[in-house]
Amino acid sequence: MRTTHSRGLQPNVLGTFDTIVMAVAGSAPAYSLAATTAVLFGAVGFAGPAALLYCAIPMLGIVLAYARLGRIDVNAGAGYSWVGRTLHPFLGFLSGWALVFAATVFMVAGSLPAGSLTLSLIDPDLADNTPLAAAVGAGWFLMMLLVVLGGARLTVRAQLVMSGVEMVILIGFVLAAVLHRGRATAFDWSWFGLGQFDGPQGFAAGALIAAFYYWGWDVTSNLSEETRNSRRTAGLAALVGVGFVFVLFEAFTVAVNVLLTAEEIRTAGPNVLAVLGQEIWPGVGGKLLVVAVVLSTVATLETTLLQVTRSLFAMGRDRTLPAALGTVHRRWNTPWVAIATVGGAALLMFVAAATAESVQRILSDAVAAIGLQIAFYYGLAGIAAVVAYKSLLLRSVRNFVLGGLWPLLGSGFMLWCFVESLGELSTTALTIGLGGLLLGVVPLLVYWRKGSDYYRPARLDAVRALAATEDSGPATPRARTGAHDKSYATDF
Repeated sequence: MRTTHSRGLQPNVLGTFDTIVMAVAGSAPAYSLAATTAVLFGAVGFAGPAALLYCAIPMLGIVLAYARLGRIDVNAGAGYSWVGRTLHPFLGFLSGWALVFAATVFMVAGSLPAGSLTLSLIDPDLADNTPLAAAVGAGWFLMMLLVVLGGARLTVRAQLVMSGVEMVILIGFVLAAVLHRGRATAFDWSWFGLGQFDGPQGFAAGALIAAFYYWGWDVTSNLSEETRNSRRTAGLAALVGVGFVFVLFEAFTVAVNVLLTAEEIRTAGPNVLAVLGQEIWPGVGGKLLVVAVVLSTVATLETTLLQVTRSLFAMGRDRTLPAALGTVHRRWNTPWVAIATVGGAALLMFVAAATAESVQRILSDAVAAIGLQIAFYYGLAGIAAVVAYKSLLLRSVRNFVLGGLWPLLGSGFMLWCFVESLGELSTTALTIGLGGLLLGVVPLLVYWRKGSDYYRPARLDAVRALAATEDSGPATPRARTGAHDKSYATDF
């Protein structure tokens, strides 16, 4: 694919530890638990731990797919580039569009709880004021917009502080929950079984919500052009990040099942962690976990902004969207036009959100709609990995399992959840989720007719990438030819 601007993103800014932090922050442990626990409980009851477990297994297949694809094509657009070069450019564009749309919706869905919880620290009565919560959330969003605009180095430093404090609080409360003596419900191993799901559609609805918990780790791939040794680092960081947040999600979901009653979970909504904290440590615990949720929300707003703006940058660079989106700021090395565009679109959505009935209603519909988008583009990436590595899959059992079977399982699971959950979602969630995807057809057709080189791609194939390495040596991230050394193709 042709580069349309000579100036690119700043390379070698992020190290391995920085990228792992980004992967964890992208999944937003405290925010995901606060925003989604009540939604997940409403869908599957006490089977939340099972939904998280059975979604994590195929999700790891998608992580493996991203890791392998990132080794042969370093691109800020990630799935947008990979799917386009293996399956079809139309599917690649819609894959990138799904991420952009989901992330933009998340700007509001993520900022509203941050606003509501910030207000609750001042006066609990203010937390239910949706217009005020939208205003405070917009303030947090604009702050992160400026941080992301300031460049990758500033972004990493801010992320280390926010995520560091969040992790200390969360891990402390996991230990406190284990030692806590009060019990609302006895622990039950059936929470991890399939028996509590209401048929296949109920299981799919739970898995779709669980996918929202994990979503965000793939920011490591969108940052690949700015990462040292990115062909290895991005995939490794994603694997470590998903494994870490899986343990946190399971621990807190079990703690909620054990320590809170069903009625408390339903009525708590996005304040469920505050209620849990109050149960574990009366007086102080609730506020500490609220602080963790606010930090987590702000941190994931930052990583989501990175994802969506890097995706738009890649699309602008390839002229599948306006070329101005591929413009990089001369001083800060950030795609400032893409950042300003996302900021403007999100602020318009804040205005609409301020008129809604409640934060919980917005969250419920947004989580389901974003889940559809996630299942769509993750599912396509899993298939893309299998296609790109098809000639290498039978060379060893490890290649077959880690490079073919597991990613294909993950892809099939995601796409099955997408289809199966359509009958379970509300009209609003379906309108946002499917309508957002269909909206992408308009720019797709416009820029296809304009003759973007993206729609005449060089096919992405692992064997060709290995051959290119032997002929010309290692490729740089800016070349994006798919060249790499042999060890990169077989590590996962």
